[in-house]
Amino acid sequence: MSATSGPAHRLIAAGVLMSAGNGAFLTCSALYFTRIAGLSPTAMGLGLTIAGAVGLLAGVPLGHLADSRGPRRIAVLFMTLNGLAAAGYLLVRSFLAFVVVACAFTAFQRGARAAQQALIAGLTQGRGLVRTQGMIRSANNAGMAAGAALASLALHHATPTAFAVVIGGNALGSLASAALLATLPAVAPSPASPPGEPKWAVLRDGPFALFTALGAVLALHSMLLEIVLPLWITTHTRASTAMVTVLFVLNTVSVVLFQVRVGSRVSTMPGAVRACRTSGLVLFAACSLFALSAGGSSLASNVLLLAAGALHVWAELLVSAASWHITFTLAPAGKQGQYQGFAMTGYGTAMMLAPTALTVLLIDWGTPGWFVLGGAFLLAALPTGAVVAWAQRPARTGALRVPTRS
Repeated sequence: MSATSGPAHRLIAAGVLMSAGNGAFLTCSALYFTRIAGLSPTAMGLGLTIAGAVGLLAGVPLGHLADSRGPRRIAVLFMTLNGLAAAGYLLVRSFLAFVVVACAFTAFQRGARAAQQALIAGLTQGRGLVRTQGMIRSANNAGMAAGAALASLALHHATPTAFAVVIGGNALGSLASAALLATLPAVAPSPASPPGEPKWAVLRDGPFALFTALGAVLALHSMLLEIVLPLWITTHTRASTAMVTVLFVLNTVSVVLFQVRVGSRVSTMPGAVRACRTSGLVLFAACSLFALSAGGSSLASNVLLLAAGALHVWAELLVSAASWHITFTLAPAGKQGQYQGFAMTGYGTAMMLAPTALTVLLIDWGTPGWFVLGGAFLLAALPTGAVVAWAQRPARTGALRVPTRS
């Protein structure tokens, strides 16, 4: 399937519907849960942590379900359940109800995404796979931005009705996304595992687990804009607070405009390895400039932050394209769902640890923390070639690969 075919357009449209709803909901969720649902900030944080842990455990088994039952069917099922769980937030008025709904929402969302990844792998081939992923990510970023902009109206009024409209819109976005996914061509389920082969083979795949762990370190970059930089700019630099918005807009627009172009160039495994290694070097340079922005005049801080932001988004484009190619290529035939679910577990772990770890490292420790983080990015990216070579050894691939059902 080419990246510009009908199925690709429907995948992109489904992603936009879901991401626009999510963008609006994420913008308003903290105020809704604390002002309308009656939760304390501590209770909300604890509930989201529990839900995140449930999501981590759900990735592999739900991804395996997509492999064994067919990714389109499971993607539609979990996207529908995710929409119903999103609507369930309207009923939350206690901590217990919040935990139950948040756990269901997170688990179904994780399962839907793993199934969608397997569906994309089943419908695309070669260069079209990473290009399609790039198009989906670009469109999703635009959808998130549009949803966040619309949510500003709800934040302005801050009434129960306004928040209910946002939550209802998020639920409807998931349900509409499920309806679009149902129109895609079916991808055949994978055959049953031979006797003696583990059902969840990814849990015994050492090189893939190592790549996922290294990817989790690199994924910490995605939380810098949301959590760290607003605090860093306002407490450690003389830069204008408007730089928070400038960096966010720079990142969003760059992803929308350039992710497909960068992804199209990452069409081979050597190219993906080079892109991943380059991302580590670029992230180290970005972290160095962020560190240096703490000194000097307001003008110098603004310039350094802008340059660092440009490097940061360049690295983000590279690491995204490289990760897509490597994870899809290393997954054995018929096991894309569980492998993509495991890969997202690494990302989910990073997102759970990032708020505390990055705040302590960069805001509390300050300038030296940026160089430590940059060094971690570099050390996580440089071994990519060795890990991929390990994963592609004949002994490993022969033991894991299972022919897909015709």
